[in-house]
Amino acid sequence: MRRKAIRCILNLVVQYSESRLDASFAALSDATRRGVLKQLGRADASITELAGRFNMTLTGMKKHVGVLERAGLVTTEKAGRVRTVRVSMHALEEEAAWIERHRRLWSARFDALDHIVEHLQRKEKAHARSKRR
Repeated sequence: MRRKAIRCILNLVVQYSESRLDASFAALSDATRRGVLKQLGRADASITELAGRFNMTLTGMKKHVGVLERAGLVTTEKAGRVRTVRVSMHALEEEAAWIERHRRLWSARFDALDHIVEHLQRKEKAHARSKRR
């Protein structure tokens, strides 16, 4: 019974992690949202300031910020009538770790493939030399 509960919890963690990555990569798929993150990397800004910089309506910018916020990439704070947007402290850490894990995996696979190709090339050269004799 305890193993089943642990498996269930681990499954929920994996599902959460995957849905969070899905949300992050979906948010990053839009050029405007990437531009907003780049801008916020320089300094926090209000939604009004962001809308002005990207030449769009407040409603349009609110939607973009909402997508970024749901993905955990930015946080917002309302003070009076102004909603300030800032990059989340942990923005892109999980995404960078996911990319790095896959980069290492593919690098190892390509290294293994290189070794196989080198081995086959040496074998082919040896075979060609033995035929000439």
